[in-house]
Amino acid sequence: MIEVGSVLVSEELIKEEFVCNLSKCRGACCVEGDAGAPLQQDELDILAAVYPKVRPYMTEKGIATVEEHGTHVVDADGDLTTPCVDGHKECAYVTWENGITKCAIEKAYERGEIDWKKPLSCHLYPIRTTAYPEFDVLHYDRWHICHAACSLGRELQVPVYAFLKEPLIRKYGQQWYNELEESIALL
Repeated sequence: MIEVGSVLVSEELIKEEFVCNLSKCRGACCVEGDAGAPLQQDELDILAAVYPKVRPYMTEKGIATVEEHGTHVVDADGDLTTPCVDGHKECAYVTWENGITKCAIEKAYERGEIDWKKPLSCHLYPIRTTAYPEFDVLHYDRWHICHAACSLGRELQVPVYAFLKEPLIRKYGQQWYNELEESIALL
């Protein structure tokens, strides 16, 4: 681990390489798993506020899920997450384009209808954050569905942290990211 401000960064984020390869995985991370996308407490009001503008981009099943369960749920582990269609796997905010998943929230953002891109946990994936009162720990979440992303990352020689520069800056700021790069250069 390296320490950058009040954040501990797993060295795997520096050593491992990763670039999403949607043509291969088809966005499986949005439809696989045992719960929805993790949400932060401060994202709940944002999600509720943007929902009316996101709704037109959602599938009928996704809309029905949100209408029944709300814009977020508490999962079996007690964590805040996006709701899933039929209670598991597919995120309620998933939509499809040419057989590839797309986030309805992100579509509304890209069209200038909202100013929130998507939940931070989605934007940061495959980085997962464990938050403690005084510090965060960033670690690399390995998942078999991302094999093609690992291969493409190795081919292009893009470390995980570099691929996720934008969401890391979104979370911790440009100065923090600059400090991360300085720390990595000293390794």
